[in-house]
Amino acid sequence: VGSGSAVSLSRQVQGTGGSSAVSKCSAAARGYIQDRFLRLLAGRRRRRAPLIHRGYYIRARAIDHCVQDFLLKTQSLPRTQILSLGAGFDSLYFRLKDMGLLHHTVVYEVDFPNVACQKATLIKGMKELSALVGDTGGDGLGAITFSGDDYKLLGVDLSELSELERTLEEAGLNNEIPTLFIAEVVLTYMENTRSDALIQWAAEHFPQACFLVYEQVHPEDPFGHIMQQHFRQLNTALHSLAQYPDCEAQQRRFLGKGWTECSVMDMNEFFTCCIPEDEQRRVQTLEPFDEYEEWHLKCSHYFVLAASKGMEPSWTPLSPIRCHAGPVGMAGSVPAAVCASLSGIPGLRRYGHHSVLIKPNMILTTGGFGEEDGQHCRVRNFHLLSKHAGHWEAVCVTQNIPDKRWGERLYHTVSCLSDTLALVVGGRTSPSSAGLGMLWLKFPEACDASGPGDIAVELVNLQPAAEAAALRWRHSTTEITFKGEQYLFVYGGRSALEPVLGDWHFLHASELSYTVIAVEGPVPESRHSHSACSWEGGVLIAGGLGAAEQPLGSVFLLRELEHGFQWQTIETHPPLVPRYSHTAHVHEGKLLLVGGVWFHASSVPGVTVIYLMTGLCLNYVINVEHLEWPLMLHNHSSVFLPNEKELLVIGGGGNCFSFGTHLNPEPVLLSLGSILTSY
Repeated sequence: VGSGSAVSLSRQVQGTGGSSAVSKCSAAARGYIQDRFLRLLAGRRRRRAPLIHRGYYIRARAIDHCVQDFLLKTQSLPRTQILSLGAGFDSLYFRLKDMGLLHHTVVYEVDFPNVACQKATLIKGMKELSALVGDTGGDGLGAITFSGDDYKLLGVDLSELSELERTLEEAGLNNEIPTLFIAEVVLTYMENTRSDALIQWAAEHFPQACFLVYEQVHPEDPFGHIMQQHFRQLNTALHSLAQYPDCEAQQRRFLGKGWTECSVMDMNEFFTCCIPEDEQRRVQTLEPFDEYEEWHLKCSHYFVLAASKGMEPSWTPLSPIRCHAGPVGMAGSVPAAVCASLSGIPGLRRYGHHSVLIKPNMILTTGGFGEEDGQHCRVRNFHLLSKHAGHWEAVCVTQNIPDKRWGERLYHTVSCLSDTLALVVGGRTSPSSAGLGMLWLKFPEACDASGPGDIAVELVNLQPAAEAAALRWRHSTTEITFKGEQYLFVYGGRSALEPVLGDWHFLHASELSYTVIAVEGPVPESRHSHSACSWEGGVLIAGGLGAAEQPLGSVFLLRELEHGFQWQTIETHPPLVPRYSHTAHVHEGKLLLVGGVWFHASSVPGVTVIYLMTGLCLNYVINVEHLEWPLMLHNHSSVFLPNEKELLVIGGGGNCFSFGTHLNPEPVLLSLGSILTSY
């Protein structure tokens, strides 16, 4: 690149550092991290969303975990040093100094010259900072913008290795003592040849060294595509990803460049394995939160890596025990294609909605968050799809919906009780609000699929007496029969007060009254975002997110007995990979699980088939080669079309951390013929 382009690019990369400092400052203000220095260094303040707070919490926690482990393991040594590459406006030195952890350690920070100069000016102008560091170096010399006894701030472009080496030597960096290198979302902005050279240089020139990296991973799945697109739009492309797309490739990178030990884990694994359970619970209760899918997807796309050489004892801050299993075996693939007749129809770009077959060839979609009138918002409008002469068409729905009653809800259920009547149960507006209770949807008797035309939907409020069990969301409502009578089985979910529910309620369909029916057997673990299907008069419950925000892999059958029901565990082999936010359908003794979120970052969930008579469990990847956009299969809805052996997937997606909102733009058909006839 020409010098003008290089300057422009360095400005863009510097911008990511400033944005990161603001986000960390916001997380500290909400109690996620304890850091009184961030507000002094971040400059501007801005309140970020809870999802962003969690993301920056796990980042700060991973770095602190490894840095403090290094200081602990080397505390008996006379001298050590830390070299933070691309440090930006980070507060690491000030926190460590304030905690009394730098008795024999010098911290060197390196960043672009103008960033280093800005930071040096900030430190000198604030007593809280300058008092800690004790400025003994005046205004600094050349590239050394600030020089204290145990803190040196250097303005150097990291990609210029010879200049970096010369400036570090001038600042007093000692190759012969144990050194920790830190690169927190830095190396990936450099060309791979330059970042590789830096990694190798550190290994070759420092006999006792550790290298700590935090950055992105998994570029090729749907979330990864959105992530890459975001950074390309900022003109800060992530160079590492093409050559080092996963944790194993990063590990091989370091081992191949002179480092003798290297452990790596993604942030789901780090959160589960390296953060004590009481601290996990503290963080999970700091703010109202309901973006679990996006949180876990963000965590699966960032890793922390700790490499070392020559350290006695060896430096292994990341547990070598894998908390999550390896790659998921796939039995084959399922083709996906855009439903051509629905291409371009507005109103179906949404998530957290519900779609239901209200009669043969008619699908009603309600609620969720998505696009309406050109804006992203909670969706008020209903959407009806009608299949006519082999083609799906959108039908105009007129609706009598006072805003108070509908509430623009997400994560509700809709159960059809007759050709003219459906029951809406639960849902929410914001996660800090109470659930929304129940209401009827009434359709005209003349409503059929013979041709497009206006269809009116009327909403009718229900008496408060029927509300108690319905003030929840991310639950399931399933039709069951008991002694010939029709009931709705409301199970699990969460509420504004309870992050996960494990109770259930039998709702008599015709009277809409709760009935006590005896249930025996092992009670399933509390869960939400699970799937539930009617089967042989009972209910099949699969997966979900448990109390510790961990995906569950259990499958239960609530089976009718003479005097009540019984919970039975369905053993699957191989065991079902834990997941949540999927959809499910039953067809001829097979349970189909569609999409969802799991912790196996090497692939995304496709379609899983469980043979209910034998427990055989087969996973199929979804072939998306005919789609021109990333297919996100969480927070979606799906309708099984048994005659065609197809699944119509409607909506899906969510907020991709700070990378923007992705909504699947069009309904997709999954062809299941080959997998439903096999075995």
